[in-house]
This record gives sequence, C-alpha cells and structure tokens, in this order.
Amino acid sequence: MVKDLSEIRRSLGLPDDAFEQRRPSKGQITKREVRAVSLYSMGLRPDSVVWDIGAGTGSVSVEAALIANRGQVFSIERDTDFLPLLEANVAQWGAENVHIVAGEAPGALENLPSPDSVFVGGSGGNLSEILEYTVTRLNPDGTIVVNLAVLERTSETYRQLTRLGLSADITQVAASRGKKMPDGAVRLESLNPVFIVSGRRGN
Repeated sequence: MVKDLSEIRRSLGLPDDAFEQRRPSKGQITKREVRAVSLYSMGLRPDSVVWDIGAGTGSVSVEAALIANRGQVFSIERDTDFLPLLEANVAQWGAENVHIVAGEAPGALENLPSPDSVFVGGSGGNLSEILEYTVTRLNPDGTIVVNLAVLERTSETYRQLTRLGLSADITQVAASRGKKMPDGAVRLESLNPVFIVSGRRGN
C-alpha cells in the first residue's frame, strides 16, 4: 500500500495504488505485473506513436509515455465515468505527451496519427472491428497488444491477427502477490490470470 503518493517519482513500475481508480470497487486497472509484460510486448521506442484503446484510468498510457518520451500517446476512452480519473492520473504523473481522446473506437481513431504501437485494454464489445481498422493504420514494424481475461476470446483474437497478416503470439500472466497474515506469516494471493495477445507487422 502506498502511504504518500507525493514521495513517489514518476517512473516505470508505478504501484497500482499510485493511480486514481474507480471507487468503491477498485481493480479496473492493468495490474503492474501485466502492465510490465504488455509494455515490453508493445516494442516501444522513444519516438513511438501509441494508441491506448480503452485506456481506463491510464496506467498503461502514463508508463508508455515515459518510454516514448519523444513520441505521442493517445488515450482513447469511451466511458465518461473513467475520464475524470484518466485526466487526474495524467496530470498527477506529468505525462505531457499523453493526449486524451474521449470517444468510442474505432470511430475515435480516424483523426489520429498512424500508430507504431497499439494497446487494447478494453473494446466495449467492438474488438473485432477495432483490430480490423487498426491493422489498416498500423505502421511498418508496428505492434498490437491485446489484454484478455477469457480463453475463447483470446483464441479468436489470435486467429484474427494472424488472418490480418500479423505475426501473432500469446502469453499468459498468472501472478501472485505476498499478503501478510495476522500472525506475521506471508502467503501468496493469486491475481486473476490475463492473456496477452500480440501481433507484429513486418516491413
């Protein structure tokens, strides 16, 4: 648990509690373990143009912006309940190269510069349409990374990316965190597993 957020410098590996989240029920955030693998899979460069689709509270956007510090990160979010949290997190962590786009993908993507890296954390039921459109805009050597919780949708996404001409891969992240017990012992508490499907375009 983070006690004083003012003491945390903006850096890679921010703890989940560093981000404002929907309350009273927290948890709708890309957990730090999954965030780390997803960011690595995106193949970010200092000058990358990034689309974060279904940005939620912006944890991926904020850390992607640190890596792509000479690029641009576009945080696309359709849920009006999330937008104030997204705006607060971007302001809190000084990600000046993050641009918030309020709207629903794929329509909200049309006027954005073509991406080098795309992260899909939420699709609002439009995942197939989002992938179809995104592939048409993806730059050479670009990468699409999708986080999913359901195995069937994971398989469908893998097949679709392959059908669209990308080199696809699947990773499962099943992390556990230590939790201190009343007697001082520590047990492991499992997080929900997440499937990370990535697709890369060659030249």
